[in-house]
Amino acid sequence: MVKKVPLRQCVGCGEMKGKKDMMRVLKTVEDEICLDVTGKKNGRGAYLCKSKECLVHARKNKGLERSLKMSIPGEVYETLEKEFDSIETE
Repeated sequence: MVKKVPLRQCVGCGEMKGKKDMMRVLKTVEDEICLDVTGKKNGRGAYLCKSKECLVHARKNKGLERSLKMSIPGEVYETLEKEFDSIETE
């Protein structure tokens, strides 16, 4: 029997991809926003493709804000961009 791959929609480009191919942006109980590399942390998650363009799109179309049900300050996006850079260079 073939195992079903869990699909998630990117809040930037709107593409459906496998959960493993995406980054999870997490809103914790304390309303902090961070990248969840393991995908197992508790909190509300939104998924982004592993490309910076999708993060930029999500910022423009407020996709992250809709998914996480809160407004996101600019500093948080800058922190996410830095975290994306460090992951892309690995």
